[in-house]
Amino acid sequence: MPAPHLDPTPIFEYFRASYGTELLTAAVVHLKLFVRLYGRSLTLQELGEELSLAERPMIVLTTALRAMGLLVVDPQGRLTLSDLAREHLQPNSPFDVSGYVGFAADSPGVLAMLERLKTNRPGGTKPEESGAIHIYRQGLKSAMEKEATARHLTLALVGRAKTAAPLLAQRVELPGARVLLDVAGGSGIYSFAFLLSYPALRAVVLDRPEVLKVTAELAEAYGVAERVECRPGDMFRDEFPGADVVLLSNVLHDWDVPECRKLIERSARTLPSGGRLLIHDVFLNDALDGPLPLALFSAQLFCMTEGRVYSAAEYRAWLRQAGFTAGEIIPSLVHNLGALVGIKE
Repeated sequence: MPAPHLDPTPIFEYFRASYGTELLTAAVVHLKLFVRLYGRSLTLQELGEELSLAERPMIVLTTALRAMGLLVVDPQGRLTLSDLAREHLQPNSPFDVSGYVGFAADSPGVLAMLERLKTNRPGGTKPEESGAIHIYRQGLKSAMEKEATARHLTLALVGRAKTAAPLLAQRVELPGARVLLDVAGGSGIYSFAFLLSYPALRAVVLDRPEVLKVTAELAEAYGVAERVECRPGDMFRDEFPGADVVLLSNVLHDWDVPECRKLIERSARTLPSGGRLLIHDVFLNDALDGPLPLALFSAQLFCMTEGRVYSAAEYRAWLRQAGFTAGEIIPSLVHNLGALVGIKE
């Protein structure tokens, strides 16, 4: 599988830049966050209670604002204004630019972001209206249950997968591996890259039936169909087949903390001692203060899914609790994509 010559990260950064506008405008104009923090410092929970926001939207919002240099954490671990915000985002300052930011206050994107921050849902304000684009969970409306939209979205995600998959398979070694389970594997591109690198390896791609129609076609195109099992299922409910490697590639960032921990625990149960869990994803700084491109990607995920971007520290804690020893992050490509490998104890 050929690898790209150039890293397309800048393209993704330009694509996601609008989320910075939406978060900043919502914080300045609608939530009055910088006014609330004038002369004070609050914990994340205290500020969330004042803003009536749940933990997930608070982390998405404050991570972005910290990455923008507008919020800082004091020695007691409390959020407070940076010098930049104190001079330029306060109504009593002679250099206040809040009114200028307010030009975007009524734009559809800002209003949609505000609704999502307040409701902590990827869709409408009511649970029955809530839906998601490329994720599936029982009880959640999902485009991946319809053939046309499942095909379109699965193929849309192939572009990024094809840039990162060859480097992932080159840099993550799987000596002696026999079966790779690709959970919510979508197109299967990441599995195919490993299969092309390891001729003795087989792969099971677990996903929704309509998605797997695309997976099967691509397996034929890459010449690995005889070593790929396309298994329809629900990753939260159906038993995982036995494997010595489990791959969660760009999966956990679609889900909130309880679902992430559940998938890691389910992976632990299916792996033998010494088996590997590969978490292939992007990682926020452990302090949850950036980098800004990933904070904006987190905002995109927040709007489209039930998840956000997590830090390596968060993943390592969940891995330890599930009985894994976590190694270092092995970089692949695009926005600090990399693999955090957990070895089952």
